[in-house]
Amino acid sequence: MTPTTDVPPIRDWRSLQNEIEPGSVLVVSTGAAPFEQRLLDGRHLLTADEPAKVGGGDAGPGPYELLLMALGACTSMTVKMYARRKGWPLEGTEVRLRHYRVYNQDCADCENKNALIERVDRSLRLIGPLSSEQRHRLLEIADKCPVHRTLTAGVEIRTALDAV
Repeated sequence: MTPTTDVPPIRDWRSLQNEIEPGSVLVVSTGAAPFEQRLLDGRHLLTADEPAKVGGGDAGPGPYELLLMALGACTSMTVKMYARRKGWPLEGTEVRLRHYRVYNQDCADCENKNALIERVDRSLRLIGPLSSEQRHRLLEIADKCPVHRTLTAGVEIRTALDAV
């Protein structure tokens, strides 16, 4: 990701950071490239962009990569927290994720046979001398991470227009 020293001077990022309420984020287009964005949460400054092959500057991960990163981080944290609470010898985790858009081939009652289904494949590597029972339980716990539960439950998104 781009260090904050490389941030274009078109915005006062520090003052924007101070305006962000806890639990909120602000995403601002930089103007430096067609799709480049700064993501602020009051404490951190990240960069998102699209790959060059679709017209972006590739200054940071794209939106789907950020989504996968959020799911992977939450999965790892949840599994590690559970193992620590149980006193299990989990030494580390690796979470690999990939997003796909697949055509729904199996939907017998779908009105649109060409409907796309969003799919995420997630692979979890548990590092440490865990028993097979512990590994199985940690796999179950992975599905209980808050981001996983949010994504699988569906999200109501309300969008409003701010006054300029």
